[in-house]
Amino acid sequence: MALLELEGVEARYGPIKALHGVTLTVDDGEVVALLGANGAGKTTTLRAVSGTVRHEGRIAFGGQSIGRRTPDRVARLGLGHVPEGRGLFSELTVWENLRMGAYMRGERRTLRKEAPRIFRYFPWMERRRDQQAGTLSGGEQQMVALARALVSRPRLLMLDEPSLGLAPTVVQELFRIVSELNTNDGLAVLVVEQNANVALAAAARAYVLEVGEVVIEGTSDELRRHESVRKSYLGY
Repeated sequence: MALLELEGVEARYGPIKALHGVTLTVDDGEVVALLGANGAGKTTTLRAVSGTVRHEGRIAFGGQSIGRRTPDRVARLGLGHVPEGRGLFSELTVWENLRMGAYMRGERRTLRKEAPRIFRYFPWMERRRDQQAGTLSGGEQQMVALARALVSRPRLLMLDEPSLGLAPTVVQELFRIVSELNTNDGLAVLVVEQNANVALAAAARAYVLEVGEVVIEGTSDELRRHESVRKSYLGY
């Protein structure tokens, strides 16, 4: 049984239909990429899963239907979401932002337990825990957003455009950490990413969305060899 299952998912913003029957799966411990141009429906797909946009169709997580659950109830099941733009509280400190990720499980107990693990992946955060998040670099803010999602020990992590606006070296470090989390902790990941080369290097499988529909799916190696993917997303 897949950890995450979407079947015939549709969503709209007012009169505009954004998803037209999206079907995809993510297995336990698997990294899956969701590729596509701007406006293809990638972000809306993640929002449908996390419960932040109304939708129709079937969404199941861990064998449970989550299609009508509120975002906080979805998160409590073990689903972490790092939105595009990071969604940090810029006036709060690094530590206070981490606390926001722990509130569902009891802030103090959760942070005491999880902070050492978080700081192993992000050692600089321990030294700068009292720094205001808005004064961090873009790459550092993305790391804090990722750490905040990890505090609650999710079974599945959804990343929305994590490389957006970041230097290549920062992107490489970010995906190295994601790969370690997958290998060491068995964390499943669904990543939305316009940088197809980066996404396919990190993922075992991938889906390509166009105008709210899945048009191509397969292993990362298969998509690298797919002529349409090569020309449209890989640049060769």
